[in-house]
Amino acid sequence: MEYKRLGKSGLQVSRLSFGSWLTFGKQVGDTTAESLMKIAYENGINFFDNAEAYAGGKSEEVMGEVLKKMGWRRDSYIVSSKVFFGADGGKGDLKPTQKGLNRKHVVEACDQALQRLQVDYLDLYFCHRPDKETPIEETVWSMHNLIQQGKVLYWGTSEWSAQEIMEAHMVAKQYNLIGPTMEQPQYNMLVRDKVEVEFKQIYKTVGLGTTTWSPLASGILTGKYNDGFPKDTRLGIEGLEWLKDRLLAEENLKKVKKLTEFAKELGTTMPLLALAWCLKNEDVSTVILGASKNEQLSENLKAFEVVPLLTDEVMEKIEAMLDNAPVHPPF
Repeated sequence: MEYKRLGKSGLQVSRLSFGSWLTFGKQVGDTTAESLMKIAYENGINFFDNAEAYAGGKSEEVMGEVLKKMGWRRDSYIVSSKVFFGADGGKGDLKPTQKGLNRKHVVEACDQALQRLQVDYLDLYFCHRPDKETPIEETVWSMHNLIQQGKVLYWGTSEWSAQEIMEAHMVAKQYNLIGPTMEQPQYNMLVRDKVEVEFKQIYKTVGLGTTTWSPLASGILTGKYNDGFPKDTRLGIEGLEWLKDRLLAEENLKKVKKLTEFAKELGTTMPLLALAWCLKNEDVSTVILGASKNEQLSENLKAFEVVPLLTDEVMEKIEAMLDNAPVHPPF
């Protein structure tokens, strides 16, 4: 395993990490969840990603039980939660005060996440989405206070724009508060603009760290959809129609078919090529893996072996097949 500083912080995070979105408490049983986390930890993964909204809070409960059972030293791993959508327990009946980034929900959601995960503090705490109903000052102050109380070590954002992230830093600077350390954006061969262009300047100005999600584009980049829509896949889960429609465009499928053949020429597989491509980007602190099977996770952990194959010439060929290079503004 390789490790990298999370942005300008001194926190060393494994370049590959493990997330529980759509799996824990929903797609896989508790026994499988335990074996997946054990495989990840034993292979050097030290960051486990979660959120209050995943399976309505059940995902954190499952992860918390595994952490308790494994008995790993608390200083050997990093665990996160996210706040915004609320934890409805699968009932879908949240009250106005049970969601958003207002001080009440941010503080209470943190306490609830600590209980579900059975830990004394969160290493990373993300604002899962920007909240247009709450002043940014209120959110920054709330996160700063949680850090002062020892409940959170670092806070960050997820799917925020560069402008929103910089507004948070401006507030932090104005009141001498602790600003966000990291952002969690989607990043893969098919979704590139935010990580490669929009954030390009703030990597330098504020030392932004990134914990990127969906490196395989919810399975599209594994090649499993090349010959039709298989059963029991992530994009078949109810509620993910928005993601399915966006990713399963005919244009994307054509690209993946070409890339799958190219991966064979390189002597690797499409999933490993896609993961190695993400790891190749030095602005990516860690790539969050998702898996529902032990063999799937074990195979994906081999992505580091493919990175040396991605020479400048190979990257140029991949770029030509993707044909979606983001346009950088002139500076």
